[in-house]
Amino acid sequence: MTIDMVEPDLRATKPTATAQRSTAGRRRTRSALLFLLPFGLLFAAMMLAPICYSLYKSLFTTHRSGLGLSRPTEMFAGFSNYATALHDNHFLMSILRVLLLGVVQVPVMLGLALLLALLLDSRSARFKRIFQVVFFLPFAMPGAIAAIMWSFLYARNLSPFTALFQHIGLHVDFLSDGLALVSIGNMMTWAYTGYNMLILYSALQAIPGELTEAAEMDGCSGWRLAWHVKVPLLRPALILTTVFSIIGTAQLYTEPAILQHDAPAVTITYTPIMAAQYAAGINNYGLAAAESVILAILTFVASFGFMKFTQRRGLGA
Repeated sequence: MTIDMVEPDLRATKPTATAQRSTAGRRRTRSALLFLLPFGLLFAAMMLAPICYSLYKSLFTTHRSGLGLSRPTEMFAGFSNYATALHDNHFLMSILRVLLLGVVQVPVMLGLALLLALLLDSRSARFKRIFQVVFFLPFAMPGAIAAIMWSFLYARNLSPFTALFQHIGLHVDFLSDGLALVSIGNMMTWAYTGYNMLILYSALQAIPGELTEAAEMDGCSGWRLAWHVKVPLLRPALILTTVFSIIGTAQLYTEPAILQHDAPAVTITYTPIMAAQYAAGINNYGLAAAESVILAILTFVASFGFMKFTQRRGLGA
C-alpha cells in the first residue's frame, strides 16, 4: 500500500496573505485618519481659514462716500495695499527694529541657554531639578504679567537699577529712545532662556553615555568635552530653538505694548504686529491684512532660509 503525499499549493495561499496585509493596512490608515481628524478640523478652522481670509482681505479696500454716514463698501484693489505697506516708513521701521533685535537678542539668549544646559548636564552639578524649575519659571509666568513687572523695574522713579546706577554717578533711563529696544530684548531673554535651556538639556540627556565616557578616557574632559563632543551633537536642537526664536521675535507684541504707556520711544507702530493692529484700529482692514501677510512671508523666508543654510553647511546633521 502506498500513501500519496499531497503537497499544499503555496501559490493559493499567497493571495490570501496579501489580502490580509492589505486589509490590515487599510484599517491602520483609517484608524490614523480618525485620530488625526480632530486636529485636522481645528487646524483648518484656526489656521488655514484665517490665513486664506487674510489673503482675500488684503486684496480689497474699504471705500466710504459722502460724510462717512453711508455704509462702507469694499472694492477690489489688487496689490495696492501691499504697495502702501511697503511705502509706509513706520511699518518698514518696525520690521528693521525687530530684525535688529533678533540679530542681537537671539544669539545672546541661545548662548545663555546653552551655557545653563551644559552646567546642568555636568557631573558636578547639584540640585538639578530645583534649578530646572527656577530657570523655567520666567517662561511659565504669563507674558503680560511679566511685562508689567518689568515696567515697574524700568520706571524712572521706581527702578532699583536706576537707583543703583545713580549711586555710582550714572543716569540711566531704561525707557529712553536709545535703551527701549535693549530693555525689551532683556525682557525677552529673561522670559525665554529657560524654555530653550530645557530643550537643549533634553537633547543632552539623549546623548549616549558611551560617547562621553570614551572622550573622557581619551583625556577630553571639562569644557573641552562640552565644546568638542556635546555641542556638535546639539546642533539639531540649536537649529530648532533658533527657528522658534526667529518666529517668536517676528511676533513680538506683548512687551512693547505694555511699555508703550511708560516709554515715549515705544510708539503704536513699534513692531509689525502693532502696526497691523493700528491699521485695523482705524478700520483699514485691507492694509492690516497686507501687513500681516508681509510679516508672515518674511518670517517664513527667515526661518526656512536659516534651515536651508544650516543644511547646506552640514550643521543640521
